[in-house]
Amino acid sequence: MNWINGLFSIPSALQAVVVLSLICAIGLGLGKIRIGGISLGIAFVFFFGIAVGSFGLTVDSRMLDYCETFGLVIFVYTLGLSVGPNFFGSFRHEGTSFNLWSLGVILLGTVMSVALAYAMKVPMSDMVGILCGATTNTPALGAGQQALQHAGVSGARAALATAVTYPLGVVGVIFAMIFIRRFFVRPDDLVVHSASDDDHTYIGQFVILNPAVDGKTIATVAQGTHLKFIISRIWRGEEVIVPKGTTVLHTNDNLLVATKREEVSAIEILFGQKVKRDLNKEQVDWNHLDSKVESRVIVLSKGVLNGKRLGQLHLRDAYNVNVSRILRSDIKLLATEDLVLRYGDRLTLVGQPEAIDHAEKFLGNSVKTLNEPNLAVIFLGMLLGLALGTIPVSIPGMESPIRLGIAGGPIIMGILAGAFGPRLHLIAYTTRSASLMLRKLGLSLYLACLGLDAGKDFLATVVRPDGLLWIGLGFVLTVVPVVIVGIIALRLKKFDFGTVCGILCGSMANPMALGYANDTVKGETSNISYATVYPLGMFVRVIIAQVLVMFFV
Repeated sequence: MNWINGLFSIPSALQAVVVLSLICAIGLGLGKIRIGGISLGIAFVFFFGIAVGSFGLTVDSRMLDYCETFGLVIFVYTLGLSVGPNFFGSFRHEGTSFNLWSLGVILLGTVMSVALAYAMKVPMSDMVGILCGATTNTPALGAGQQALQHAGVSGARAALATAVTYPLGVVGVIFAMIFIRRFFVRPDDLVVHSASDDDHTYIGQFVILNPAVDGKTIATVAQGTHLKFIISRIWRGEEVIVPKGTTVLHTNDNLLVATKREEVSAIEILFGQKVKRDLNKEQVDWNHLDSKVESRVIVLSKGVLNGKRLGQLHLRDAYNVNVSRILRSDIKLLATEDLVLRYGDRLTLVGQPEAIDHAEKFLGNSVKTLNEPNLAVIFLGMLLGLALGTIPVSIPGMESPIRLGIAGGPIIMGILAGAFGPRLHLIAYTTRSASLMLRKLGLSLYLACLGLDAGKDFLATVVRPDGLLWIGLGFVLTVVPVVIVGIIALRLKKFDFGTVCGILCGSMANPMALGYANDTVKGETSNISYATVYPLGMFVRVIIAQVLVMFFV
């Protein structure tokens, strides 16, 4: 049996893999257990890691640091990569609002920390450490310790306070979200609300009764209005037409139109009459609308087309097919001429079967190719992200420069690669399943290391004279701002619950809580709002740690 003991007791790379794999496997299994309808999901990996560490099981510190860093980098980079394509569109519509709510959480927690420091007579040097642990922000601790050093005060107690409050800071956001969901979330709060125009496509059938349109080409009508629409087919008596820009419209033509949902009324005024027919159900057999024209979904898998604008492909002129809609991840995009195509986009083509066959060869439509993720881009992106995270940014009035760190750099690089990769003809596409697996693998590894490291000194620190007070204050600073801001955001009906969860997790720089939100809330709204608020929130936290030292120590 010595060989079994060696797997767990002799420090080595093998032992690190065995211990961390055990923690992840059991933690993920226990995380599926529901008590009172609630399960902690991936968060249980962290708890089980603390338990294992408390019993004295250790891993070589360098191996632990490596695994923790690698897991976190994989998670945040692939998260940025997945939300990147829709990040700036979301930022234009709701990003400012997201960040204002995030700053509300941050500022409320800061004011509370100053008030509690005076009320409980806790030195501000200790409170800085408590706040950094409560908000799980180690870059802020580093900045605070440097500021304390410049002020001639030891930063050792701040580091100890962070270590004590960090575990409950990690899970406190989860408890807050559970509390909000149990007592304040209504069924309609779970429905995804998106202000993005890109996710509001609508398919409708219209009859031309407007004499102003009669006799004009589609291009002329489109140029004379600000409305965006795609006419995918025209029924004219017994004839079915796949229209081009030069196609002339006539009274009583029946049009199948793709447009934006909020512009349907204006489109009806433009053409004359809307046919009462629901064509926006999940399952519509488009090929049974008529037998002369086919509708087919084609996947863009030709790398040379990545980053091209739809209008540059000239599909109407070259192949006599129309593109009515484009599905990107879970978002339906209107197929406008200026839309930048991305590798993996699913294009809905309308035309004669033979014409679509020719267009299919041009576009690729190779699902097998899509299932092979470009790992070189993932590793290159993580490398550039880590390099970005080490760049010092000097801010006037601050003693030490600010860095994005191992979390901030990769997530920003992932967002940039996902958003602008196609313009540089860089294929950063990964399938949804591959993206989810990489994210969960990275987060599980990170939490296992985090829990194991926190567990070894957790009990000893708790029994210190200041330990319980620090833990209590940290838990209050974690939960109260999150609960207050979360409830207000829900009551104002600005966002769905998933979006609120992402804002709260991002404001607290808490990837584990985001993992819990993803396990319990459908859709990608929590990931998008998290990635939107995380960079600014992290910067503000780092600055606040130094400001507290400058003015209150």
